[in-house]
Amino acid sequence: MEFDKPVTGGPCWTELGTDDLESAKRFYAELFGWRPETDPRQEAGGYTVAHLGDAAVAAMSPLYQESQPVAWNVSFAVTDADATARLVEEAGGTVVVGPMDIFDVGRFSVAVDPTGAAFQLWEARAFPGAGLLNAPGALGWVELATRDTGRAGSFYGTVFGWSAESSEWYTEFAVGGQRFGGMADMGDRFPPEVPPHWLPYFAVEDVDATAEVAVAAGGTVRAEPMTVPDGPRIAVLTDPRGAVFGVFRAEEEG
Repeated sequence: MEFDKPVTGGPCWTELGTDDLESAKRFYAELFGWRPETDPRQEAGGYTVAHLGDAAVAAMSPLYQESQPVAWNVSFAVTDADATARLVEEAGGTVVVGPMDIFDVGRFSVAVDPTGAAFQLWEARAFPGAGLLNAPGALGWVELATRDTGRAGSFYGTVFGWSAESSEWYTEFAVGGQRFGGMADMGDRFPPEVPPHWLPYFAVEDVDATAEVAVAAGGTVRAEPMTVPDGPRIAVLTDPRGAVFGVFRAEEEG
C-alpha cells in the first residue's frame, strides 16, 4: 500500500465479525500487539477498536446476524455514501445494509459486487478510519478473490475510479496513482462453496515468526509463508474461530 492514511476511494478500515470477541481480543493482541478498547455503550453492541499506540488500526465486533460469517471485512473511503451506494447499484452491485449513520462518527453501508464479494463504504465524519496504514501491525494491502476478474475490475473502476495493472496471474489496483491492493482469479484453488471475498493483509516485520505465533496462539496457517516473485513475503492465516487474513513483509530495497 502506497499511502499510510486513508484516501478517498482506497481502503480505510477493516473489521472482524466474530462469535468469540474475547478470544479475538487475546489472539490479535498477542499476534500484532493490539490494544483493544470496547465501546461501553449498550447501543454499540460490543464494538471494539484495536489500537497500536494512539492509532486506531482495526475493529472487532460480535456477530450481529445469524447468517453473518466469522470473517474480516474491508471498508473503502467515500465522500458521499448515499451517492456511492446508488452508483454501486447502477454498476450491477447490490446494497444490503444502509447507508446509515453510525453515531456521529460516519455514514456506513454494506454492498456486494456483481461477482458476489461483500465490501463496505465509509463516509467519514468524526472518525476518518485507520490512523495508521502500511506499518507493522496495521492494514497494508487488500485483495479481492473472485471468479470473474473482468466483471469485478470494471465494477470497481466505475464505482471508485480505480486503475488496474494486470499481469498473467494478478491484477494490482491503484487510486490516484497509489497502489493499495490486488485481485486474483479464484479458479480451482478454492472449493465451489467458498464465495468471492475481500481479504485484508496486515504488515508485519517477520512473516515466518508471525505464522509461528499465530499457531501457538490457537490459529492455523492456511497458506505457508512464501516469497512472491518480484514481490513481498506473504502468508495466509486463520484465527482460532476461523477468520482468514493475510500477513506480508515488503521486500527491502537495495
